Amino acid sequence: MATHEHEITEPVDLCLPDGSLNPAAVGWSRKPLHRANLRGWGRTKRWEYWCVTTPTHLVALTVSDLDFLALNSVYVLEYGPGGREFECSSVVPAGRGVHLPDTVAGAPGSEDVVVGPARPTGGKVRVEIRDENAGTRLRARCLTPDRLPLEADILVARPDGHESLSVVVPWSEQRFQYTSKHTALPAAGRVRIGSELLKFGGGDDGTWAVLDHGRGRWPRTVDWNWGAASGRTDGRTVGLQFGGRWTAGTGSTENGLCVDGTLTKIGEELDWHWSANDLLAPWTVRAPSSGQVDLTFTPFHNRSAHTDAGLIANRTDQCFGHYNGRIRTDDGTEIAVEQLLGWAEDVRMRW
Repeated sequence: MATHEHEITEPVDLCLPDGSLNPAAVGWSRKPLHRANLRGWGRTKRWEYWCVTTPTHLVALTVSDLDFLALNSVYVLEYGPGGREFECSSVVPAGRGVHLPDTVAGAPGSEDVVVGPARPTGGKVRVEIRDENAGTRLRARCLTPDRLPLEADILVARPDGHESLSVVVPWSEQRFQYTSKHTALPAAGRVRIGSELLKFGGGDDGTWAVLDHGRGRWPRTVDWNWGAASGRTDGRTVGLQFGGRWTAGTGSTENGLCVDGTLTKIGEELDWHWSANDLLAPWTVRAPSSGQVDLTFTPFHNRSAHTDAGLIANRTDQCFGHYNGRIRTDDGTEIAVEQLLGWAEDVRMRW
């Protein structure tokens, strides 16, 4: 089922000279083609979020500029009962010293991003996103809540021809978001926590990276669902990318399947069902019209964050777990999804 949405195949500016949304930018693409030439202050939000899943751990790095502050973080989760979980976050008033480029940070032809001191102390965080010939290099340093030094060094590969999903979501001429989601990218690296060294990747061990690149001008409050997963299933390399609620009524969705590096764009809104009272109960995600997505997501952990800091209030429940069910690509190929590791989240944001 081909999407009704307009496919963009040439580079385009996100904004007109006055800072409003460029009508020619509305659509989706199989690789990042938008230049986010944003103007204005207060409603502009920029971020790079990388999440790397291994068979035993998950590592997520965030660099964000929300105009009146920047929030940069390192998150680590060890799966299983009693597994470690911690987050090191640094708030930078007015976003001083944090600059995110108009295109995907660390990609060929774009800018590298480096935030925080080289030897962070006192709650500060160092994050680096750099272009290398073999891919994107992710590095991070911080002190854990137990004051152990943490160092992460991860290389995310760029397989030739691997497609991603980039979409412009238009609420209005003045409020819009450009998102570029990259799934099922092979990764390898290490994380040192104190004297303990974790190594992953370097072979077919099930280490995958996902990128959420965002640039836009947002309303004051918004709710969303986001789900993603990567891995091998039914003899294929599969990346799942799903969104919900925040795109409703805009004519755009951020829904797609990446199978062996080829993108299937899904233009319909998906049906999400989950229990707000029991977030670790199974979720379902389905494509009601096309039937291209019929999945059950079973969480094993909820990363819950509820904050109210005046200008920013956030309620995030990001559940990590496994997807099972089936998907169908544009060419009609049905793929059985079995224990695909990823996440699904329920977020309410005031910012």
